[in-house]
Amino acid sequence: MSEPKAPPRRPAEDLTGKQRSYLRGLAHHIQPVVQLGREGLTDGVVDAVSRALRDHELIKVKVLESSPDDRRGATPKLALLCGAHEVGQVGRVVILYRAHDTDPVIRLPRRTAAKGS
Repeated sequence: MSEPKAPPRRPAEDLTGKQRSYLRGLAHHIQPVVQLGREGLTDGVVDAVSRALRDHELIKVKVLESSPDDRRGATPKLALLCGAHEVGQVGRVVILYRAHDTDPVIRLPRRTAAKGS
């Protein structure tokens, strides 16, 4: 059986520092919607995170102490499998963002043009 194809990352390019800061501010008051527990990073967790990202765009995932996966190691892999951007980490909580594919609610600050081009 082959690996399931990860959804495309939206936006495709990396987030700027200003965009990450903006998203961290929006995430301040939201609660974690998915927990990474003793089973670790499973297909069920990836599916739950993907559904939550589709519904909310910006989510928090809590990595429990019982998880066999280290948060610093599991986060990039989870973001890659879900087609999301890792916005930041606060303690055992990870913030992920993926814009909705047809009707994004969160409007990111614009990128500034590169100087000297």
